[in-house]
Amino acid sequence: MALTDTEIRKAKAKNSADRMSDGGALYLSRPGWYDGRTKPWPSPAPWKHAGNGSCDVEIARREVRQPSRRAKICTSDEGLKDMSETAVMAEQRTHEQKLDLLAEVAVRVGLGLQPGQELVMTASLDSLALARRITEQAYRAGASLVTTLYSDDEAALMRYRFAADESFDHAAKWLYDGMGAAFKSGAARLAIAGGNPTLLSNEDAGKVGRANRAVSQAYRPALELITRHEINWTIVASATPAWAAAMFPGEPEDVAVAKLWEAIFQTTRINADDPVAAWKTHDAELHRRAARLNEKRYAALQYRGPGTDFRLGLADDHLWLGGGTTAGNGLYCIPNMPTEEVFTTPHKGRADGTVTATKPLSHQGTMIEGIHVRFEKGRIVEARASRGQEVLQRLIDTDEGARRLGEVALVPHSSPIAASGLLFLNTLFDENAASHIALGQAYTSCLRDGDKLTPEQLAAKGANDSLIHVDWMIGSGKLDIDGITATEVAEPLMRQGEWV
Repeated sequence: MALTDTEIRKAKAKNSADRMSDGGALYLSRPGWYDGRTKPWPSPAPWKHAGNGSCDVEIARREVRQPSRRAKICTSDEGLKDMSETAVMAEQRTHEQKLDLLAEVAVRVGLGLQPGQELVMTASLDSLALARRITEQAYRAGASLVTTLYSDDEAALMRYRFAADESFDHAAKWLYDGMGAAFKSGAARLAIAGGNPTLLSNEDAGKVGRANRAVSQAYRPALELITRHEINWTIVASATPAWAAAMFPGEPEDVAVAKLWEAIFQTTRINADDPVAAWKTHDAELHRRAARLNEKRYAALQYRGPGTDFRLGLADDHLWLGGGTTAGNGLYCIPNMPTEEVFTTPHKGRADGTVTATKPLSHQGTMIEGIHVRFEKGRIVEARASRGQEVLQRLIDTDEGARRLGEVALVPHSSPIAASGLLFLNTLFDENAASHIALGQAYTSCLRDGDKLTPEQLAAKGANDSLIHVDWMIGSGKLDIDGITATEVAEPLMRQGEWV
């Protein structure tokens, strides 16, 4: 069945399953929950009681938080306001103050957390500094309980080195069922991205593919509550040593991590004098772009650029979305921070031509580079990659829908992420640096009355169905895109990667 509202907005949140955790040890930040046994998510690793609920996990590298002058964001009956009188100008903020701001913006602007609401958060052990601040901000916003699941890269690798072969067809369904129960009871969802983009690159591709499929199947019921946008949720990022090393090879660890943090602050508008006002303005612009495309009602898009000559039909009764949205629980949230895209649902049977990726794809700990595919009648009939060919092949063989498209997104080449000149090796960022398409599951929220349609009706309109939803970037400063009307008139939409 095809998902709904922001449907997958990444399953993009499914990439929630990726971004939210690449698997490994989970440390539950909830008092009194410790059973002393090995529990996989998705790989075997020990549960550990994390202290008094404040994420006091003992690890080799403990982040010590220093007192700092905070740059506060205030609220009122009218909603989020400008920075308060204690605000610190952007150029004067310390690193600690920027972390505080990122946490507060994530909770109040991205998540829209309400008093009395529970929060389920996932993060890596290397993201403790941000996770603790988000926990603080959530309680300051009135959260009734914050429950955090921590992942550990080393524990994830132990599975591939020591686990029996049959382990890779297993996932912790009981855990995903528990998360689903939390969402059904009204909990919000926040994921901190920042995993090692090459963690599993040297591991057996077959085992990686099997483990990913098992997680996709186990997590789908809970994920559908997110991708149907029944709850408020968001994804933010934390700089981690492994991610920073991949982005800035050769730099000392502290220098690389500092550079990555600054890139995160810049692209999430934390460096603005007033981050809240900056996000409001940006959110309004994304809504304006989406509204303009909805007025045009293009039947298809035509792409031309180096290695790309591609026509993509749009689903019948499609809708363009962008920026924040109101969830089924009535709360407004911005699911991805950063976000620069406007997106919709393509028709699963109307993709023809060749497409070449313009950026590497980091997929669940493996790198896929030099992707080039050919579509016929909506289906990939030829796929190759200069690196990660086996992983790519297993990805598109996940199910029948994995060879078809579930999303198309337009992003200007001048976006802050592209303007940074950095390759983030993280889909949350790189998809917002370039126009992209996604293999797999469609967004039913991007169809008129999509949440009211049966699976058969969705399929008839062209919505794809799959266990996966994987974005990969095809935009650049050399890509031209035309909108094709119902009468086959081509209208310039983007030239050299920029809106016309």
